[in-house]
Amino acid sequence: MEISERISQLRKLMAEKGIDIYYIPNEDDHLSEEYTADYFKCKSFISGFTGDAGCVIVTPDFAGLWTDGRFFTQAEDELAGTCVTLMRLRQEGVPNPVDFLADHTPENGVLGFDGRVVSAQSAMRLSARLKKKNAKLHVSDDLAGEVWGSKRPEMPQEKVYVLAEKYTGESASDKIGRIRKVMKEKEADALVLTALEDPCWLYNIRGNDIECTPVAYAFAMVTESGAYYYIDNSKLTDDVRQHFAAHGITVKEYAEIASDLKEMHGKMIWADPGHLNSVLYTAVPDDNRLISEASPVEKLRAVKNAVETGNIRNAHLKDGTAMVRFLKWVKENASSGTMTEVTAQDHLYALRAAEEDYIEPSFPTISAYQENGAMMHYCATEEKHAAVKPRGFLLVDSGGTYFDGTTDITRTISLGGLTDEEKMYYTLVLKGHIALSHAKFLYGTTGQNLDILARGPLWNLDIDYQCGTGHGVGHVLSVHEGPHSISWGLPRQGRTAAVLEPGMIVTDEPGVYFPRRFGIRIENELLVREHKKNFYGQFLCFEDITYCPYDLDAVDTAYLTDEEIGWINEYHRNVYEKIAPRLNEEEREWLKEATRELKRV
Repeated sequence: MEISERISQLRKLMAEKGIDIYYIPNEDDHLSEEYTADYFKCKSFISGFTGDAGCVIVTPDFAGLWTDGRFFTQAEDELAGTCVTLMRLRQEGVPNPVDFLADHTPENGVLGFDGRVVSAQSAMRLSARLKKKNAKLHVSDDLAGEVWGSKRPEMPQEKVYVLAEKYTGESASDKIGRIRKVMKEKEADALVLTALEDPCWLYNIRGNDIECTPVAYAFAMVTESGAYYYIDNSKLTDDVRQHFAAHGITVKEYAEIASDLKEMHGKMIWADPGHLNSVLYTAVPDDNRLISEASPVEKLRAVKNAVETGNIRNAHLKDGTAMVRFLKWVKENASSGTMTEVTAQDHLYALRAAEEDYIEPSFPTISAYQENGAMMHYCATEEKHAAVKPRGFLLVDSGGTYFDGTTDITRTISLGGLTDEEKMYYTLVLKGHIALSHAKFLYGTTGQNLDILARGPLWNLDIDYQCGTGHGVGHVLSVHEGPHSISWGLPRQGRTAAVLEPGMIVTDEPGVYFPRRFGIRIENELLVREHKKNFYGQFLCFEDITYCPYDLDAVDTAYLTDEEIGWINEYHRNVYEKIAPRLNEEEREWLKEATRELKRV
């Protein structure tokens, strides 16, 4: 079906159900905000936009796709020629989706959505606003899924596996004990875990239900006397069943979470309405009380223990080795006339796969030549990609998941013939990148406080990169992890800004993006560590745990201070010291030149 036909069929179903406006978010029934199984990609099916963020709203005479600045160019291309209008989030004159839904639901009208993929918090807010119009919600029908019909992908059926304690540093029993201690402090009788990463971390298991993210579609619940795991039982191996038995974890079928909630009465239930879908929320009887706070697991898994951080550093040694070999290959073969965005990404996939304990990419590699680099989440395919030529930039944003850690790195590679303007922008991005990585800050600081360090050199030129500067990274989990991040402005969507804690990992990835011209991004992972403690309090700092050279061929030292040049040289000495012993003689010579001392011209 063409997009217009899909929208037309959706409108027909809306009319049959008496629905005036219909909302299709990007989430799954666990409210994953970005990566989901193909089964849940209704937003992409109905609109044709394949980006990993956004939502669709359809009325009888309008269809709009909301997405953020990372995807504007991609959305322009994919929506071209369709009946779907691009609504650029956070741009002047563009209402946010919630306001649009409330404002465009008519008096006495009906707003519809699939209640499984919308949070209880969002549903309650919309319901409150609709009361003023005597309008109501219709949350029982997945209309986009009905349009999709028999061609809709099946729910994934991948096996679950145990992540050994030598990687996690703590047993599942000990983690459950820690959780029960926090629950007791809150007087909670039950903790409901809905985020896909939470049961995986708590029970020391991983899955493969979502491409590039080692999680399984499952819920969990912890009480004073029980620990429960809700999953399709066919996904469990004997090893996993033995692991669960050893740690007192009871397995139940995936759908039983709703019936178990319905049977609870007079309890204090800890469940975050922002991460509990509205269908499960309505299953909770009214005689229970709710602790409407974020899951304690979110923060606990964000703060890595000593075993995890040691393993993560080891993962970055492997990843840095693969990246150095990749950079050498790109530099030496860009002029061959045979390199494309696809052959480049495939070569990098192979280099990572050759490293010990490699599992999978941590996200689909972004291999973007020149103008494609301006699309922050561009994906080259066999059907649509660019040839790589010996001039300009190749932007490669990639990462790997290993049994010992998850990596995320971006390098923008000079292929030759750079203009003075391109060198200037590369250097300004690098300038912001190293300013953030060398920050010292008092305990209590959030990523919102630090964002200006990375963004400042570009803001001085009245330029912004329309996305966050950094995100948390999970340990053999999602490459995008909360609750912490680095971004400017007030916390959005009702979330509070998370304080940076020792043991957290966050990315440092400023960039510049000029649509139809080129894009530049430089990204490392940073580990939050304790620094000095004195009269003023506990200071923290970052440890750079990504080991891969910047491209000195793209640097214009006129834009750097002597201190910044010194920082780059210090970083490169560290990269050479850690990665050179892992390379052969030819590769070491290349790395030696790539990490040569930077001097002012």
